[in-house]
Amino acid sequence: MPGFAAVPVALALCAGLLAGPAPQERDRPDCRAGPTGCYDLYTYGYTLGLHPLTGPDAVRRQLTDHFWLFPVSGGCAGRIRAGARCELVGGNPVEVEFIGDDFFQINTLPGHQLGRNMHIRFAFSRTLGFHTLTVRAWQDRPTDCTGAPLCKAVNRTFAWVTWRVLAKTLRWTAYAA
Repeated sequence: MPGFAAVPVALALCAGLLAGPAPQERDRPDCRAGPTGCYDLYTYGYTLGLHPLTGPDAVRRQLTDHFWLFPVSGGCAGRIRAGARCELVGGNPVEVEFIGDDFFQINTLPGHQLGRNMHIRFAFSRTLGFHTLTVRAWQDRPTDCTGAPLCKAVNRTFAWVTWRVLAKTLRWTAYAA
């Protein structure tokens, strides 16, 4: 029976499909943990001024406990927690991925103007009483925009300006931390 010989081949193909994702998907790094092996977009540093009595964890708490300081338009105006979903200015949905002692990280969701799965980490540090905000962004894989030089430049510039406004806000509110 010639048709019968095709059954083991079909079963083998189905078993391969059910076994898990394709090797390239399985071998990809988990980009939520950090940019290593992922598509790095930018890293920006901003000074938050001299706050000798305030630690980086206090500045992070000041922001995550009063998230209205962030450029957010709805959904997370108060205290944020990991897993919270917010809408940034311009109707761009994000999810809070992690909150650590001196950092927090968001992930863009479907409907965000830059696409989904862009991770942005906001890290706070202090050296000799001077505080710094470092913003680093990366994606699981490049999008049409991040691969196009003009689009990438426009988005990087927009991000730099947006996070600079946040840094200027934190420069003054860090005194309350």
